[in-house]
Amino acid sequence: MNTSVSFPATSRRSVARHPVWTVSALVAAAVLAGCADMSGITPQARLRDPASVGLVATAPSAVAAPTVSTEWWHAMGDAQLDALVAQALQNNPSLKVAQARLARAQAVTEVADAALLPQINGAVDLTRQRYTETGAVPAPLAGSIRSTGTLQLNASWELDFFGKYRAALDAALGTVNAAEADAQAARVLLASNVARSYIQLARTEAQLVVARRTLAQREETVGLVRDRVSAGLDTQLEQHQSEGGLPEARQQIEALQEQSQLTRNALGALVGDPKVALALSAPALAAIKNMDLPPAIPADLLGRRADIAAARWRVEAAGKDVVNAKTQFYPNINLVAFAGLSSIGLNRLIGSDSLQWGVGPALRLPIFEGGRLRANLRGKTADLDAAVESYNASVLDAVHDVADQVASARSITRQQTEQQAAQKSAESAYGIAVQRYKAGLGNYLNVLTAETNVLLQRRQAVDLAARALDVQVGLARAVGGGYTAAALPVQQVAGE
Repeated sequence: MNTSVSFPATSRRSVARHPVWTVSALVAAAVLAGCADMSGITPQARLRDPASVGLVATAPSAVAAPTVSTEWWHAMGDAQLDALVAQALQNNPSLKVAQARLARAQAVTEVADAALLPQINGAVDLTRQRYTETGAVPAPLAGSIRSTGTLQLNASWELDFFGKYRAALDAALGTVNAAEADAQAARVLLASNVARSYIQLARTEAQLVVARRTLAQREETVGLVRDRVSAGLDTQLEQHQSEGGLPEARQQIEALQEQSQLTRNALGALVGDPKVALALSAPALAAIKNMDLPPAIPADLLGRRADIAAARWRVEAAGKDVVNAKTQFYPNINLVAFAGLSSIGLNRLIGSDSLQWGVGPALRLPIFEGGRLRANLRGKTADLDAAVESYNASVLDAVHDVADQVASARSITRQQTEQQAAQKSAESAYGIAVQRYKAGLGNYLNVLTAETNVLLQRRQAVDLAARALDVQVGLARAVGGGYTAAALPVQQVAGE
């Protein structure tokens, strides 16, 4: 029984006979609580609405923006990538941490829900005691040594008149929803990181093919220059210039091999099994399909991203914590009861004459608490402001993220158009050089020189193709990665 105001036994019968006394006591308690001062403590932050960040709500008749599948990586058509993502979602420790946080938040809601229900506990006390001869205990107990026993059930039920425990439960539920959204955000981020690392590995392998051909082409060039020097057609200057390209080509191959190994190591960490990543077959960049993604920022972006949903639910939970802090200024009203057996002498414990029971209300009033309640409310209000600003920052980051991905996707498309035209010209020039060499109108050195530009364009084509795929993965993540938000709280001004 947790009370600071109690009723003596003689008054309980009087209260039972005169219910008006009970009503008067409740009214007096409410008046005393009304004296609690909460003035001057209000939230300062305000939620950003979609229009303030450039997102215009879609009209009901408008065509909805295309959605992203929850398993969007399947659209890339690579079975090896599908297996890696599936293994990562199953084994990655970071994702399991997010899932554990969700389980913990769910447990908190059960604790908060229990506070709304009656509480019953049992007690058994057995004591061997000597009673003082100079105290309030009368003879014949004074100075004697006796055994005492109590066998009792205690019950209490705090009536949630002012919504304190309901607010605590709502705050816990908001935390659960935020943790669930966090787990989904971690899932989307993990899948996108696996896909981006896989694309990077494919890019490196494709660049290695070009780099090895570049080395072979330079070795052929050096051989031709040496023959020309021997024939007196070139000097040592041309020979040394051509030989300088060999170490550069070998260094490029070594750097690409290092990058390939580091990328495999990163994939191993993501999927939770380094052996799997090291045993991967070299992925073919050209075999990875492009995805069909939104060409612009979707109007319903705020409901598509799990990180924004999590931030919004944290605002909701913080708002309920503020409500809970305000209810601390009001009285607690308990109904308490006990029933059991108590006796001096254990041989008399189990008997009808040892029966005892009691029932009655109890009040606890926050009258003088040294500013503790105001400090608590001020702290919870600051937490709400922080949650609101964190949400606003998440919204701005999301819009920025999507805008960057869309801009990059459009730019890469234009770059690929120009690069393809340049590569076509280089291939044509190389073809002409080969034809002239076969016809005896040019030497093989001209052919190798023309091939240099072809190899350069091929390297650029590989980079642009990899970037295009990487941006598609980034855009799939930026627009939510297929996440569908549960019913988010209605947008409103914080603190209302």
